[in-house]
Amino acid sequence: MKKFLKSFIYAWEGIKDGFRHGRNMKSHGLSAMIVLIAGWFTGLSQIEWMIICIVIAGVMALELMNTAVEYVVDLVTTEFHPLAKKAKDIAAGSVFVFAIASAIIGCIIFFPKWFG
Repeated sequence: MKKFLKSFIYAWEGIKDGFRHGRNMKSHGLSAMIVLIAGWFTGLSQIEWMIICIVIAGVMALELMNTAVEYVVDLVTTEFHPLAKKAKDIAAGSVFVFAIASAIIGCIIFFPKWFG
């Protein structure tokens, strides 16, 4: 049980580190806050809130994984290596793909309420 509870502490430490040192985590956090405030004022339905929460969590989780990949690559080599670059680029690309999809989902949810 003690080991299980410690896993939550380790996970929280990872999240804090991601916000402290992750290049884009702060901007994702700010974007999430703006979306949550906009959702509050827009009056989203329960389903829409669930979608927004999943999308925000997905972007944050992928950004944390991207930061983890960067840490591991930097641990393995300090020199430029084409495979190290590919690993970092692909991890960053996964965040980008999900962020674009999240923006599209946000437009689908918010625009009809604002402009419809």
